[in-house]
Amino acid sequence: MKIVLLVLFPYFLWSQSSQKIIQTDSYEDLKQAFINSHGNDKKQLLYANAYIKRAQIQKSNINLARGYFLLSNLFEGAKCIQYLDISIKYAKNTDDIKFPALSYSKKGYELKKQFRFNEALANFFMADKYAKRNNLDFYYNIKHSIGMLRSEELGQVEEALVLYRECFNYYKGKDVRSPKYATEYHNVLFALADAHKSLKNLDSTSFYNNMGYIESKATNDKYYISYFILNEGANQVLKRNYNAALDSINKALAKILLDKNDGNILAAYFYLGKSYDGIGNEKKAVQNYIKVDSMYMINKRIIPEFIGGYSYLIEHYKQTGDKLQQLKFLNKFTKIDSVLQTDYKQLSKVLLKDYDTPHLFAKKESLIQSLQKKESTYFFIILILIVGLSGLMGYQYFLKKQYRKRFDAILHNDTTTEVSSITPKKSDSASAENRMQEKQELPAEVVQMLIEKLAQFELKKGFLENNITIQKVALELNTNIKYLSKVINEQKRKTFIHYINELRINEAVVQLQAQSILRNYNMPSLANEFGFNSAEAFSAAFYKKHKIKPTFFIKTLEKEK
Repeated sequence: MKIVLLVLFPYFLWSQSSQKIIQTDSYEDLKQAFINSHGNDKKQLLYANAYIKRAQIQKSNINLARGYFLLSNLFEGAKCIQYLDISIKYAKNTDDIKFPALSYSKKGYELKKQFRFNEALANFFMADKYAKRNNLDFYYNIKHSIGMLRSEELGQVEEALVLYRECFNYYKGKDVRSPKYATEYHNVLFALADAHKSLKNLDSTSFYNNMGYIESKATNDKYYISYFILNEGANQVLKRNYNAALDSINKALAKILLDKNDGNILAAYFYLGKSYDGIGNEKKAVQNYIKVDSMYMINKRIIPEFIGGYSYLIEHYKQTGDKLQQLKFLNKFTKIDSVLQTDYKQLSKVLLKDYDTPHLFAKKESLIQSLQKKESTYFFIILILIVGLSGLMGYQYFLKKQYRKRFDAILHNDTTTEVSSITPKKSDSASAENRMQEKQELPAEVVQMLIEKLAQFELKKGFLENNITIQKVALELNTNIKYLSKVINEQKRKTFIHYINELRINEAVVQLQAQSILRNYNMPSLANEFGFNSAEAFSAAFYKKHKIKPTFFIKTLEKEK
């Protein structure tokens, strides 16, 4: 009994102290209790809910916004964003110094973690808009965040450098060694050094790394001391001072590993690989580049600066004759490069549209409003809205009619999987022979044989196999890739991929029409059922074939049934 009491006594004390805090009238006490309970989700949830409940009783919108912001810190992903949206809703008309800017900014970072960069930018811009009104410190914090997105995700380093300099000039007028500004100042110094490194302004990089190191030492910022050392090590790699680089990076690595900062751990391994390559130590270069890949496989996150290690590994395994390893890293490199290229194009458009243009437009609008009467401005805006909405509604109506026509066309067309179109005929054989003679290509009997085998392949619905390739089909049909490709190209007038996708889409239409209930369809599983690797690939192939989205086709088909 004594042992039980000893175990439970701290819990009783915690319960009593928690109840006292919960019953307090002070929002500040609840917030501090939440902060002091970091690492104990159960306690933090209790205090956050108590904060919200008190705000609901008092009908205090700003405290509801703060309470839901606290609650968002206990979750990630959709749940976190849900609470941040509630926080934003309550804070919008409060003119608070922190909210809703803080909620918009946190939402931006959460979306960035999910690789939803365009939405992240939109939220940073909203945070920027609100903070500029009455919180310049936070306004420059957000400006720095937008700069980071420019440089790290978009490759727009020169544009980011302009933002960093604005931040630097702002902080120069502050007490940068005070707890209030020290960390923000170190952030900006690091960003300046990193941006100059990307632009190959290596002396400027060393200047800001050295300044950052001195300032970090002066404020005992152990976190940033190691990162300025690491960044200067990377800079020494670019200066080809490889031994100096190895010394700096290895000094910093131990602290970075303790911090568990995956992005900078990856960077350290990458620059160690380049350093060892620089001094001719191929074995250690390979070891560190493989560590870069391991970090990528864990986090599925890499920026363009660090993909060079894959080229090195591909060439290394080519020279050693290890084709399996060469192919492995070639596939990884191709996949990563494709993703980076897609993200870069998308984000460039978003940034130009949603950041640069709105800022210029805001200046233009203020000038127009100062020159024109209020009444004419309102009339002009209303007119634009009416015209825009009318045009949008007309366009939507036009699209709906077009989609309906295409839907009807699909239902009235023969949607068999084109078996008949490749069924061999005598005239086909003669035609193939004539073309062979004209172009001196495949013998007619080979063409005839492959046409027959393709017919069997379609009847058996071999095209529904996931990850199908021309190599697999050629092997299954007991022929070679060259012969199979020529027959498909010349007889079907299609590429192999187009041929397979059309068969799959035709089969999907047939199967969907045959089903009596479509209500619970799931696009990823539907794509997988018909041989596609993703819902996006299925949608793209369906649209290419029929010029309507598969979701529209399925929903309309369901209504018809």
